[in-house]
Amino acid sequence: MGVLNVSPESFYGGSVHRGRDDLVRAAVGMAAAGAALIDVGARSTAPYRGGEITEDEERRRLVGAVEALCAEVSVPISADTTRPAVARAALEAGARVLNDVSGLADPEIARLAVAHGASLVLMASPRPDDAAAPPLTTVRARLAAALSAARAEGVGEDHIVLDPGVGFFRHGAVDWVTWDLEVLGGLETLRELGRPLCVGVSRKSFLGAITGREARDRLAASLAATTVAVLHGAAVIRTHDVAATRDAVRVAERFRRP
Repeated sequence: MGVLNVSPESFYGGSVHRGRDDLVRAAVGMAAAGAALIDVGARSTAPYRGGEITEDEERRRLVGAVEALCAEVSVPISADTTRPAVARAALEAGARVLNDVSGLADPEIARLAVAHGASLVLMASPRPDDAAAPPLTTVRARLAAALSAARAEGVGEDHIVLDPGVGFFRHGAVDWVTWDLEVLGGLETLRELGRPLCVGVSRKSFLGAITGREARDRLAASLAATTVAVLHGAAVIRTHDVAATRDAVRVAERFRRP
């Protein structure tokens, strides 16, 4: 899953493409490099960053991006949003997947997916009461709740992918770097929920904490973490760097147990 943003607030500037031609060029390149789908976001969801924007601004940005990409790119487009009105507009513009980092905080997202025949990526979303439970216990509970909510709204099993939320749990039972490492190392436990796992580690802050490098210099660390994720069962890798990540995935898959 190639990652593109039209939100200048996003944590990694290399993913931001504000002009239509630049955005389309980047997406076409990702598809040619092996991306199976393109995920586009119009509002930063990084839990440690500010810069909140209005719903109208997110809709304007996202609809323009989705329309441009659907007209020019051969692979499905995923819309990264938690707001139902924005999700509806993105689906009407041609998006075929909704990537909801809130884990269906608003069930209307699921109802929209059903109405449009779209798929869902549902992330384990932190809650205020996460401070005491171990990482895998917490993430599994959040994913199970999101999965149950999607099923209750009639979303088909083959339209649901789960995301463990690497990088989003900042105030849990252990420090946030240890949290992310434990989740990556325990993906097999989350696979027991019966749905494929989409894992995003690309250039994230836990890698910066380990290596001391800024986001622009975290490609090597991202590929190492991607390898770990694949070996432990990730089915989809969300990345800013499709070509390099695809090579890492191909090698890791040769070592992964069936």
